[in-house]
Amino acid sequence: MYSGIGYSLVEGFRSVFKNFRSSSISIITMICMMFIFGVFFSIGENINSIMTQVQMKQGMEIFIYDETTEEQKAQFEAELKDLNGVNTVTYKNKQQALNSFKERISDVSDSSLFEEYEKGQNIFPASFVVTFTDLEKSKEIQEEAQRIGAKIATEKNTSEVDLNIESSVEKNTIIKNIVSKDKVVTTMISLVNGVRIAIFVIFLLLLVFSITIISNTIKLSLHARRKEMSIMKYVGATNSFVRGPYLVEGMLIGLLSAVITILIVGFLYGYVIKGIESSNVLQKIGVNLLQFTDISTKLIIVYAFLGIGLGIVGSSLSMKKYLEV
Repeated sequence: MYSGIGYSLVEGFRSVFKNFRSSSISIITMICMMFIFGVFFSIGENINSIMTQVQMKQGMEIFIYDETTEEQKAQFEAELKDLNGVNTVTYKNKQQALNSFKERISDVSDSSLFEEYEKGQNIFPASFVVTFTDLEKSKEIQEEAQRIGAKIATEKNTSEVDLNIESSVEKNTIIKNIVSKDKVVTTMISLVNGVRIAIFVIFLLLLVFSITIISNTIKLSLHARRKEMSIMKYVGATNSFVRGPYLVEGMLIGLLSAVITILIVGFLYGYVIKGIESSNVLQKIGVNLLQFTDISTKLIIVYAFLGIGLGIVGSSLSMKKYLEV
């Protein structure tokens, strides 16, 4: 067994360099295929990262009535935080709401416009700013917030009726309005799903194309050595013994292609990311792109399995004809 393995390794290495021209064509073709896959893989990983960053910031703002008591606010906040898909819940009082509005229109120089609001006539309602861990739960969380708001108002009204006290919240909910960016969320989800499907389809196409290329390349080597293989079969060599060197050859071609592609993708990725970061575009929208070190481990593992797998499958497919003696 050990002599068979040694023979396969030696002959596989020798065959790669002996048939250098055909091996080079196969390696170059695989590098091109793997490079395209690496580009789409990097885009997909960054889109997933951006999606995660945005959904941690993206959410909705739940405005509540001024009559809502502190006890109701605390209960509402606690129940919101317990909802599946909620990342953070931040309370914004009326003064903070006014300050936020002033910041948004900071270009207005006449500060007297806000004097009445500062004197106790603040018309801006308090609110809860909710961010998500899963954008797809936006609609569900909004419906749950409405349910919780109605439940809290009902409990309060029932309690005060029992005490013959006029209710401080006469509405059937403590929620005045909910502002949610559903269209933005839906668009982002559709975009991410579309990119994932595109990457999967491209991966399958590249897989088929690469297997075909490797198979045809190894066929050239097999055709040149068909007489040698026939003699080996006639003297009693098993299919596994004959197949071994060509499997090693296919694996080597795949691994060499993977290593070279990793170096190319790593260099170009760093160059492109550096150019994008220097443009300050990402800072304006508040997201960061992944560095190559963030995706390199996953990419190396994918390329290793891809290279070895393609080599083995391509070699196996190309040998069926020549093993029949």
